[in-house]
Amino acid sequence: MKLHMRGSLGLVGRLFAILLLTVVLEFAVGTLIYERASHLSLQDDEARRLAEHLVIARKLLSEQPAQDRRALGLQLTTDRYDVHWSPVAPPPPPLSPELERMRLQIVAWEPSLEKSHLWLRLTSPGRASEINGGLQLHDGSWLYFGMHHGGGKWAFTIGRMGLALIPVLAALIAGGMLIRRTLSPLRDLTRATERIGRGAEVIVPEAGTNDVRNLIRAFNVMQARIHRLIDERTETLAAVGHDLRTPLSRLRLRLEAVDDADIREPMDEDLREMVSMLESLLAFLGGEKDPEPPVRTDLAVSIATVVDAFQDHGEDVTYEGPDHLEMEVRVVSLRRAVRNLIENALHYGDRAQVRLSVQGQEVLIRIDDDGPGIPRQKIEEVLRPFSRLDDARRRNTRGLGLGLAIVQKAVTAEGGQLTLSNRPEGGLRAEICLPLPRPGK
Repeated sequence: MKLHMRGSLGLVGRLFAILLLTVVLEFAVGTLIYERASHLSLQDDEARRLAEHLVIARKLLSEQPAQDRRALGLQLTTDRYDVHWSPVAPPPPPLSPELERMRLQIVAWEPSLEKSHLWLRLTSPGRASEINGGLQLHDGSWLYFGMHHGGGKWAFTIGRMGLALIPVLAALIAGGMLIRRTLSPLRDLTRATERIGRGAEVIVPEAGTNDVRNLIRAFNVMQARIHRLIDERTETLAAVGHDLRTPLSRLRLRLEAVDDADIREPMDEDLREMVSMLESLLAFLGGEKDPEPPVRTDLAVSIATVVDAFQDHGEDVTYEGPDHLEMEVRVVSLRRAVRNLIENALHYGDRAQVRLSVQGQEVLIRIDDDGPGIPRQKIEEVLRPFSRLDDARRRNTRGLGLGLAIVQKAVTAEGGQLTLSNRPEGGLRAEICLPLPRPGK
């Protein structure tokens, strides 16, 4: 079973998301506090500037004759402030707590404006960038003024936020790279675990933090112990198999001296079954190491040879498929797998039909029989080692129940898949699906 560092997000993604959330929250709170303080400071500075401008404009207009005051107001108008003079009293301004605070700040800066009936209002409600107002001159006429932010405050704020985002993004990138580098040993450990699951022995270099190094060290010790136990088991089985073959061979030689066919033939059959059981056990428990490297071979010829061997013994086995099909496989183990499937088909049926075909990027090997099939709910069970479903077929089951497990192991080693299914017309279909290598590989 493959191990993947997956979920809705990988481990690196989760840690990066936590880092991102932390930085964004810190940036948002810091920006909010800073902007609030800046807003108060900016408002105070605007009140002081406006107070200075109003004092100067009021003094200059008061010193001019009434007929010259309109022209002077135009001269006092700047990009930031509009100044107009009028003898008409203004309408009562709407109340605004924020503007009232600004008015008090103006009066605090210039106490001479306290008795000028200074008022402020928003040109358009909800738009703080357009503020106008008025104050009364000594002769009762009025000076009207307007103050324009011109979006400068927001432009300044956005620009400042943009500059502040630069180090934040740099910190995120650096943090992400550090997280990725820190977790790199874990990714190596994951890949090594996948390879070990396929029977390879991989020593993972110890790297990373102390916890990760301890984990890798324990992993290496664990896999060394596992491989040692498997090797000891394999060596023990090989020794036992060799020792058992010797007395079995002697029994077969002695059996040839038995003249009574009624006694000799059943005993010979028992010896053959014992040899078959021993071979199947050794094939299944042969260890995790791959004793047979894949070689380029003619798969069609190899399968046809297996079929010919059954036909030579008078079995009803047929082959359909191409005359030649070359690919890299473990020819001995794959031939054993095909032979086991054919024997299984003949054991539970009267004939076996073998088909070899290429479909897209897959090679299919199908073995059909005319037996009773297997109950659907027990198909997965028969693939387990030592599984014997006596009630699933119409004949007595022989052997240790390792035939299909050996097939499964051989097919898995080729990166393929074994499937069993009941045919609509009756009988069982065993199908081996092997992937073809992609061009250029």
